[in-house]
Amino acid sequence: MTIQLNPTQHAVLTHAAQATNGKITWFPDNVKGGARQKVLTGLFNRALITSNGADRFVAAEGYDALELTRPTAAFAPEVATLEEDPELEATVANVEAQWAQAAKHPLVAAPKAHRQREHSKQATIIGMLRRPEGATVAQICACTGWQAHTVRGTFAGAFKKKLGLTITSAKPDGGERCYHVAASADEILA
Repeated sequence: MTIQLNPTQHAVLTHAAQATNGKITWFPDNVKGGARQKVLTGLFNRALITSNGADRFVAAEGYDALELTRPTAAFAPEVATLEEDPELEATVANVEAQWAQAAKHPLVAAPKAHRQREHSKQATIIGMLRRPEGATVAQICACTGWQAHTVRGTFAGAFKKKLGLTITSAKPDGGERCYHVAASADEILA
């Protein structure tokens, strides 16, 4: 499978492989600042380049992507050879074991605790919806100065999606639809 490179990535890798023994030292003139970092990040994330701390080099996979012969250690003296580090190996093995354990038992993310200001329009509306008689859209519009579509959008977005509230409605015969906040399990148990 051939790895697809954009023109800038191809130019940077080719220059490094052919002119500087694999060391990345050159970028096209139109690639500056954040764009350079984006090119390097893209290459690094695809394991096409490697780093020894301060310098970046074309990795073996980078030579493969360019369809060039991988250099030998004598050809690329700047590329440091890695020595085995038992402490590092133990740390890596430990972290990989933790990842495997976490994959077996994924955590369920707890819902975010939303801070609510005491006298905000949102708090006022929730208070109205918690009354035994609930509230109509017209009542909420009169209280907040909002239009009906804004009130309904707030029910769906802020209240249901963000706060996780359950909004119920009932329409008595000949009356106006009235909305309520359903009691949560915590409120029922309290």
